[in-house]
Amino acid sequence: MSVTLATEMLSEARFVVSFSGAGLSQESGIATFRDPGGLWDDIDPMEMASSEALLENPAGVLAWYDDRRAFIGLQEPNPAHTALADARDMGHITQNIDMLLERAGAQQVAHLHGTIDVDRCHQYCGFTELVPRGDRPGMRDCPQCGAMLRPSVVLFGEQLPMGDWNRAQMMSQMADLMLVVGTSAQVYPAAGLIEDARQGGAKIIVVNMNESSASGIADVEIIGPAGVVLPEILRGRVA
Repeated sequence: MSVTLATEMLSEARFVVSFSGAGLSQESGIATFRDPGGLWDDIDPMEMASSEALLENPAGVLAWYDDRRAFIGLQEPNPAHTALADARDMGHITQNIDMLLERAGAQQVAHLHGTIDVDRCHQYCGFTELVPRGDRPGMRDCPQCGAMLRPSVVLFGEQLPMGDWNRAQMMSQMADLMLVVGTSAQVYPAAGLIEDARQGGAKIIVVNMNESSASGIADVEIIGPAGVVLPEILRGRVA
């Protein structure tokens, strides 16, 4: 029943926005963060993914991100990414840094936590550089100002990229339906966009492997793998 209702709601909605987290890419082989067996089971995020760690141990942090970049580069979009990308009239807000939505063909994507395929100057001089998929560039200096180059991902303690944040806010305000996929909805300010969409009158559909902090405001919640559920419920919006 919930699948049928979600399909009907998606077919009738004027502007749908997806809000995705790590669970969207789990079926592509990329571990989530907080689930059992996730990245933070064996690694303290404050020691490897924080602004303080980058200053104290830049070589270690950059090596860890190089390992992640090389691994992510080997993974492919799964049917959930493809289903979202095939719905050409949708907007997308994601916490994921893996670029699998774009590799599946999605457009209108706001990246709240940055992307791992681009390096930027740590001092924000404006220099950015695309890193070929799977490369491990290591430590190197910005050719423009001499500061450190680092992945364009948001570390703990850093602000979200303002341009993507503004786009995400605008999409949340415009949406009459938000499709929340694969997120614990515990990381703020990103998760606050779900609440903003709800307060603005949008219907909320949640697709997760487990209940989450978004369960309480969902109009429909479907517990199951996104790669199975999304192709089913989005079939009416495929371009």
